[in-house]
Amino acid sequence: MDPIRFSAEVDARPWAALTHAYGSAADVPDCLRALAGEDDEKAAEALSELYGSILHQGSVYEATAHAVPFLARTAAAGIRAADVLAFLGGIAESGDGVGDGDEAAARRAVTAELPLLLASVEAEDSDVRQAAAWAAAMTGAADEAYGTLRDRFAVETDPQVRAELLGGLVHLDPARAAALATAATGPGEPAEVRVAALTGCVDAGADWGPGHHDAMLALLPADPLVTGRVDLDRSEPLQYVVSSLLLRNTPADREGAYALLAAALRTGRPEVLAEAAWASESAVQISRSARERLAGPLCDAILRDPEITETVLPLLRLLGGHAAQAGPVLAEMAARDDDRADQALAALVDVDPVLAVPLLARDLARRPRALDAACGGAFGTPRVPCDADLLAAVRARLAEPGALGGQEPYRFAALLESWGSEAASALPDVLAALGTFPQQMTRALAVVRTPEDRAAAGEALRGEARSGRREGRLGAAAALYELTDEAEPLLTVLAERLEDGDPHGRREAASLAAGLGPRAAVLLPALSAAVSDPAADRTTPELDADIAVAEALWRIAGRAEEAVDLLRGPLSGAGPSWMRWTVSRAARVAAQLGDAGRPLTEALLRLLPEPVQTPVAVLALCAVAPETLDGPVTAGLLLDSAEQDADPFTALEALIGLGPAAMTGGHRRRLTELAERDLRVTASRVEGTTASADERFQERAREVLRALREPGEEA
Repeated sequence: MDPIRFSAEVDARPWAALTHAYGSAADVPDCLRALAGEDDEKAAEALSELYGSILHQGSVYEATAHAVPFLARTAAAGIRAADVLAFLGGIAESGDGVGDGDEAAARRAVTAELPLLLASVEAEDSDVRQAAAWAAAMTGAADEAYGTLRDRFAVETDPQVRAELLGGLVHLDPARAAALATAATGPGEPAEVRVAALTGCVDAGADWGPGHHDAMLALLPADPLVTGRVDLDRSEPLQYVVSSLLLRNTPADREGAYALLAAALRTGRPEVLAEAAWASESAVQISRSARERLAGPLCDAILRDPEITETVLPLLRLLGGHAAQAGPVLAEMAARDDDRADQALAALVDVDPVLAVPLLARDLARRPRALDAACGGAFGTPRVPCDADLLAAVRARLAEPGALGGQEPYRFAALLESWGSEAASALPDVLAALGTFPQQMTRALAVVRTPEDRAAAGEALRGEARSGRREGRLGAAAALYELTDEAEPLLTVLAERLEDGDPHGRREAASLAAGLGPRAAVLLPALSAAVSDPAADRTTPELDADIAVAEALWRIAGRAEEAVDLLRGPLSGAGPSWMRWTVSRAARVAAQLGDAGRPLTEALLRLLPEPVQTPVAVLALCAVAPETLDGPVTAGLLLDSAEQDADPFTALEALIGLGPAAMTGGHRRRLTELAERDLRVTASRVEGTTASADERFQERAREVLRALREPGEEA
């Protein structure tokens, strides 16, 4: 490759006018030159920068397709060919080549380089052959690439390259490659190829039988066998196979998945158990029956060999009460004086809270993980009963506020609040800690009391609201209002917050003011003044604050015109994904306006086709302009949203709003499927919350089915 000509042709492209992840692509030419240059350190840095700019987290941009020919020329010249070919494969993987967008253009640009990619599968260097095989498969060009990859597979001897070729063939044409993958599961192939064959069988839709089961077990632990593969989606084969089988959602595939996990959990081999535990955690996130099906095999393994317990602690936490049989083993671990005790106690809280409470009370200061579990984690609610010894331990910690660290003040406040008047004896300790931890203790102070303590609690909150530390005044004033209905301190603090430049503070203040209704009329001038400049490029927090102001103006004084003007911006068009909740909040406020929100009808109708916005748009339109909705069509859109886990809870709420007349027999069957199938509907991706969220969805879906019964239909 002539570097002078290469550089000139790179410079001939209008890079400054093109864009990538960080704006102008003017920096791409230097990266392309460095990648093709002789300095290995600069080339590695250039490739890293290109991954960050033109293939940012798997996304491609306008400049990406323009860079592809130069990347291909670099690889064709044998310059860092394996790395560059893998990069081209990543670009091809990002889209399907259909349409006029950046993804389609990038895929087409790589597909245009297929002659290079297919020629490279014959390269002398095995790393180059492997990267080329993967990149060629990612183009999706089955007609052009399948035969060449199949021919190479017939003669390839390197296990990793052979595995990559097989994976590529399945990707290009699953039906045609199914027999090839099945044949490659046998003992005549290297272990790396057999693993690729097993995942390939799943991808190709082949029935999972005893032969697959035995082969997968024989290959465990399988994770090390895929080290070095370009295709990272299958880097954890057992987890991939189990998840894929469960997602098929058939009884036979579920049995296959759970038989495989049960056998892996019972092997007694620590390295296999680690893979099986992770695959089981994934199963719990996917399947409603997983916790019940996995608890028996796991508890059997633990009782047979208690030493494995530490490896499976995260899984035990997910199984919760289903794994109560392992409670005594966890209790023994939790009673020790070592680093594992806190983790074991945290698991015991989830598995058997009653058994955990005495151990938590005994050493509360040294059990932060267990305390967090007792409070339900960052997004949950406390789950342990009010026990005398545990309450005494909490009080002892509160008596030394200077010794509290981390999340302890929040956790103690959450526990006390959940216990309510049962924890009334802690009132003096809460009062003593109020000055040090006003934000945390105000809510607890409002509920941890007997009727006789009402006056003392009110006086403490009143003092904190008027002259306490700034960060705790709002919480104290709100708690005082809830306790005594005394609004003056709260109104004073809200007025101060509305004048604050922080949009988060303005939003919180406006929301609280809305809850006061007409009693907050004195705040109307401050609310109007708190609106951000509509001509500016408003941030999401500023838009959220404006939405809260709109709600306050409506609920305090019925000022619909101002509220509508404030809501137009967030509802005006589709924004980036992180705007979805801002749009949702605006739509919910629009719903409160009823007929007064009619000017927002067109904006709300534009939200209907987008699954993440369909439910809130329907709720708003039911209130604002119900005549614009076709009941059965809208019900179908809502079920689409729920099935895609876009906003399933709001979808159920909106179905109730539409009423029984909108539900056809097909709609009822779809909702019944969501309520009763084995696959979970919700997948929040927050560790430990998916199962509980899905169980709430399932219960609510059943309630909605009952509420939307056809006239005369039996309950």
